[in-house]
Amino acid sequence: MTMNQQVVIAGAGPVGLWLAAELRLAGITVTVVEPRLERDPNSKALTVHPRTIELLASRGLEKPFLEEGVHIPSGHFAVLDSRLDFGLLETGFPFTLALLQSRTEELFEIQARAAGADIRRGHRVTGLTETPDSVTVHIEGPDGPYDEEALYVAGCDGTRSTVRKSAQIPYPGDDFTVLGFLGDVVLDEPPPGVAFSRTGIDGLVMIVALPGGLHRVVGTVPADVRTDWPGDLTLEELRANVRQVTGTDFGLHSPAWLSRYGNTSRQAERYVQGRVVLAGDAAHQHMPAGGVGLNVGVQDAMNLGWKLAATIHGRAPAGLLDTYHDERHPVGADLLEHTRAQTALIAAFTPDGQRLRSLLGKLVDEQPSLSRTLGERLSGLHVAYDAPTADAHPLTGRRAPDLAFTDGGDTVFALLRTGHHVLLDLRGLLGLRDDRGTPLATAEDGPLAGPLVTRTGTLTGEHAPWAHVGAALIRPDGHVAWATEEDDPGKLAAVTREALDRAALTGAVR
Repeated sequence: MTMNQQVVIAGAGPVGLWLAAELRLAGITVTVVEPRLERDPNSKALTVHPRTIELLASRGLEKPFLEEGVHIPSGHFAVLDSRLDFGLLETGFPFTLALLQSRTEELFEIQARAAGADIRRGHRVTGLTETPDSVTVHIEGPDGPYDEEALYVAGCDGTRSTVRKSAQIPYPGDDFTVLGFLGDVVLDEPPPGVAFSRTGIDGLVMIVALPGGLHRVVGTVPADVRTDWPGDLTLEELRANVRQVTGTDFGLHSPAWLSRYGNTSRQAERYVQGRVVLAGDAAHQHMPAGGVGLNVGVQDAMNLGWKLAATIHGRAPAGLLDTYHDERHPVGADLLEHTRAQTALIAAFTPDGQRLRSLLGKLVDEQPSLSRTLGERLSGLHVAYDAPTADAHPLTGRRAPDLAFTDGGDTVFALLRTGHHVLLDLRGLLGLRDDRGTPLATAEDGPLAGPLVTRTGTLTGEHAPWAHVGAALIRPDGHVAWATEEDDPGKLAAVTREALDRAALTGAVR
């Protein structure tokens, strides 16, 4: 069998499409297999969080999202009456964007196709056969079954993932105990503002304005605390639930979509197994509280893409692909923990439960640090990966902000658009050949020479944690691989070389 691609991705949702674009950016051939002939117009996900906007900016894709999404300068934890002030977050994007998942998928698909991904709609993965050197993916297409051989297969095919099941990766967790309702509807008398919520002993309702004149109405009432499935949501039930909680139905009518969701929570035991990798809902399922699901999935793909590409190119440090599981599995576990905690508060319809919600809301109002901490957790800005050594610089593993330079040239996010590592010389002591972001690696640099962008310059005074950093290496996903405050030129050159050796980038700078 001829290997027509290096990676097959199951699923053309946001996660699979983002992963495809990342792999193509790194020069990996990719085939994406998707059963749907057209993208689903009903958008489960709606919220794009600040960290995801940062990732979009680091690939030059943020503009249409910022232009089309509804900007909401706050978030919520368990729909407490006190919203989280995202203005407290240390990011250039202190807001969430409300944008239909169908539009997010469309923009991601444009990006992936432009990069050269082969996207096959109407094709469904049915199974796989793995060998030590490759994986054969079994596919059902419009003209019948066929096989594709690849070096790796990525399961981005949702909670019922065929890839995960075929690889026999356990997916333990809990079935739902709480349901929620959702309706994308027209409101003749919408509440003021872009986001509205009402909670009480009779239930909770949240309403968010959508592009195109619709509003999304979501919520839970006491009757939704159950373990049996009550059937499809009707417009009459939605109306009754909203009236029960708010006293009005806001003149809702003309539903574009009605649905239910639950708090089923599961996580794959392994994100990497042999030649199989998992990302997004194939790796973790949870209550859609706080609108974080799509975001964590895209951040999975961002972590995975460059590592899988380096592994296939043969320039990865030993065990690099395994660090995808090591870094992202704890993030998934944290996701399940805080969405389960939010579910407990959302379903706290007893008088004592309402008192607990009231107290927590007051604490959010009174303690800006609590609002900021919860906001960082929801937005993904809090994620910091373990440093490889105990004596590593405190910035190691943390996300790099969009560092700006006094010369007004490219910021860090602009430099990351190549998908390469970025080496910063912040004291001008390394004598780098290029200070304008030109990739320096070439084929003759050898198999361990990964692509690298360099930048020499002085930071503006807006980045206090970076004030004494002399040099830093930033990974393609925007997290700090290494940093130092060494200011002796000879020692700085030596420790920089060691950092490049560890990242298998030796030869990219000479």
